[in-house]
Amino acid sequence: MTTADRTVPAGAARPPWPADQVCAFLDVGTNSVRLLLVRISPQRTYTILSQQKETVRLGEGGFVDHQLRPEAMRRAALVCRKFAEMARAYGADDIVAVATAATREARNQREFVRIVQDEAGIDLHIISGVEEARLIHQGVSSAVRLGDRRALFIDVGGGSTELILGGQDHHVLIDSLKLGAIRLTSLFFLPDETGPVAADRFALIQAHVRNVAIRSIQRFREAPVDLAIGSSGTIENLADIAVRLIHRRARARDDEITRTQLRDVVGLLCAAPLEQRRQLPGINPARADIIIAGSAIVLTLMEDLGIERLRISDRGLREGLIVDYLARRHPDMFGDLSVRERSVRRLGRACGYDEAHARTVARLATALFDGAAAIGLHGYGPHERELLAHAAMLHDIGVFVSYDNHHAHTAYLIRNADLLGFDATEIAVIALVARFHRKGVPSRKAHPDFAALDRPARRMVRRLSPLLRLAENLDRSHGGLVADVSFERIDGRTVALVVGSDHDCQLELWGVQAGRRLFEKTYGVRLTVRPAPSDASPEPGVLPDPG
Repeated sequence: MTTADRTVPAGAARPPWPADQVCAFLDVGTNSVRLLLVRISPQRTYTILSQQKETVRLGEGGFVDHQLRPEAMRRAALVCRKFAEMARAYGADDIVAVATAATREARNQREFVRIVQDEAGIDLHIISGVEEARLIHQGVSSAVRLGDRRALFIDVGGGSTELILGGQDHHVLIDSLKLGAIRLTSLFFLPDETGPVAADRFALIQAHVRNVAIRSIQRFREAPVDLAIGSSGTIENLADIAVRLIHRRARARDDEITRTQLRDVVGLLCAAPLEQRRQLPGINPARADIIIAGSAIVLTLMEDLGIERLRISDRGLREGLIVDYLARRHPDMFGDLSVRERSVRRLGRACGYDEAHARTVARLATALFDGAAAIGLHGYGPHERELLAHAAMLHDIGVFVSYDNHHAHTAYLIRNADLLGFDATEIAVIALVARFHRKGVPSRKAHPDFAALDRPARRMVRRLSPLLRLAENLDRSHGGLVADVSFERIDGRTVALVVGSDHDCQLELWGVQAGRRLFEKTYGVRLTVRPAPSDASPEPGVLPDPG
């Protein structure tokens, strides 16, 4: 229970969200303690202030007799104290702390909770495996765009493995298995074992995984799945090794791990003694002693559930805690917005953008997109339209850095903001379309980020950016004066931009005339401007076409 829950009576209206509330979320796991420290704005968006992790091995040796070791409890409590001190130094109003498998199965869990309370001054809440799975689903799904697809989520922790089948905002099946990297290491390896792992030993671990997971595997295998997503340090580290082994580079956001690649990684890990294992490219040395047991869980589940490839997520329980925290206090925080829309909105608000102007430009840009499609200027569909809308929403966020050259600052912020639910190409397209809302044209020679895209993505940037430039000019005064816009074909070489407004929008129309050249060059037509036919008289701001 959080401070807010304790102070607000049941059924009472919650007080207004305070300005810049700082909250901390602690995940006290079997292997490590993780901190997520965020600042929540009055607009109910949040900014990450710090993310920390310390390996404490709380569950080490504890799954044999279900007793947390005194030294492990002291290590974990010390880290909790340091993280709590950091949170309070930031002015945290709330510290939400949960404990998972190692603590919930320990007979001396009350002793550990008391130690954490005495040492760190925080209330540690022990959550069930199913609740852990629910929160993991909330955390991971908040960063991917599923739409109508069903995903299988797999999270391999130190003491338990969570399986969730669900969509964007709901789950269909959910389970927590007593399988984890530290748990299985304790069961199948002696503390001082450092040699390679024989194939029959690894097969024995896999047999144990199948025995424990058999009922869950049967249930999950019968359900249709569109994709599989893996989270947790174990899965991330296995993917890191696979990418280094195959591609000789660091793992990128969109990289996946296939079953074949995982088998190759397992062979490499098992063949190496512990000290050599610690030196393998991509491995986290602190995981070298437990990663073989963890890999046995992942590989067995992929084999028995028929998973050919696993997408990797760096989100999990901590992120689920904040999503749950915000949802419980402000269920209407983002209404029915998608993951991608929420992510774009958060970035814009974090940069203090003019949201009314951004919405107007996005409305006009998508109207221009639809109008251009209607007269055959392009053959793009909903996907490209959505990317244009996101670029329009964010086109001015670079002003947060400086108005001078703000289009370039905008592109930098978008590329480096870790927008959720987008792949790398989509982020690059959004950044570049926003960048070219003013000044310059997309050029492979002048813009390396543009040159790095493949041909279809470059073409998309070229054809969407003139629409955003026109839309920006149509709200030049930031007054929302233009009600609607459309295109009409005059002849084979001439297109009219039809502007509907009940106001004097002369500044906007001057801007359109000045910015029309990029549109004309891109689409190979001549652009004229005229008022909407429904206007009783010519719009006073429409300028004669200079030809």
